[in-house]
Amino acid sequence: MKVVHFIAGIDKKEGGTSEYMRLLGSELKNHIEVIVATGRSANPIDIKGVKIKFFETSVLRWFSMLNEFRSFLLAEKPDIVHINGIWSPQNWGFQKKAQELGIKVILSPHGMLEPWIMAQNSWKKRLGLFLYQRKAIQRAKCLHTTAEMEALNIQYLGFKTPIHIIPNGIDLNDIKGMKKDYGTKRIVFLSRIHPKKGVELLLEAWRNSNTNGWVLEIAGNGDENYIENLNQSARDLKNVNFVGAKYGQEKWDFLRSADVMILPTHSENFGIVVAEALAIGVPVVTTQGTPWEDLEIHECGWWINLSVSNLENIIAKIIKTPAHELQIMGEKGRKLVTEKYEIRSVACKISDLYKKTLD
Repeated sequence: MKVVHFIAGIDKKEGGTSEYMRLLGSELKNHIEVIVATGRSANPIDIKGVKIKFFETSVLRWFSMLNEFRSFLLAEKPDIVHINGIWSPQNWGFQKKAQELGIKVILSPHGMLEPWIMAQNSWKKRLGLFLYQRKAIQRAKCLHTTAEMEALNIQYLGFKTPIHIIPNGIDLNDIKGMKKDYGTKRIVFLSRIHPKKGVELLLEAWRNSNTNGWVLEIAGNGDENYIENLNQSARDLKNVNFVGAKYGQEKWDFLRSADVMILPTHSENFGIVVAEALAIGVPVVTTQGTPWEDLEIHECGWWINLSVSNLENIIAKIIKTPAHELQIMGEKGRKLVTEKYEIRSVACKISDLYKKTLD
């Protein structure tokens, strides 16, 4: 079986979706033939053992790009095309060409139909749905979501396309060493720095809290002007540091240095950094804009409604939590990821979905 994954970009700056593609592709190749088709970028990630086809995807060369998509699909003859993400005209164009050739299409919205996302530039979303996106979703053989919450939100929008729920995963072999030293009094944020991620609310809550010797470190890339504005707004907070992007072993060392990882996001269809922190033994705070109710169920973190007051309450609770209790939470988080979110199990489920799609 041959499957082509199309994703708008796999640049390192793309954050979670690029990492998802790297992890899934690296493992899925052990089950089927995988090719990733994507837009050209300055710093694309490497997906070991997987062929990557780069396209010049500027809408200024729309017709030639569509012809290139068609020629590529005719040459490769995939059994399935798996589209990752929506709203991008390139994603729609690749799906259109695949279906014109009779190729079955699976679509993963990757959280791009979540309520918070739909509320941003809502008139553009409505126009996009009217012009092309609604039909693309309806014409997919099935949708893939990472959690029940995402599936329910899609159904709430009126879509009847069959939905298969399979979580994202992480590769535990990527992790070199578990967290051992608790009591560092450090809370870290690690993600793309974007208004969606709630950093402004976190800084306001931190300013209003008695942090009692604790440090907040914020890691990630994003729009330089936006990050600089956040930095300026935190000038009076002597125990807040913006530390730049973290990749590879530096990322794992950064997470391991923390007593708690916090992701105060407005919306996330999965939040792979949550699984990464849990896998290394670090408890997590995130919001009910993510599908991470498991934090409460398995007692390995806190799952809150996003507000400044709720963040203040959680910061106070973390500061009062003894180091040995944080360690117990960390151990429970590692157990959860091992049993539910390991990439090998996820890749098997995705492979099974492909087989069912072709039946």
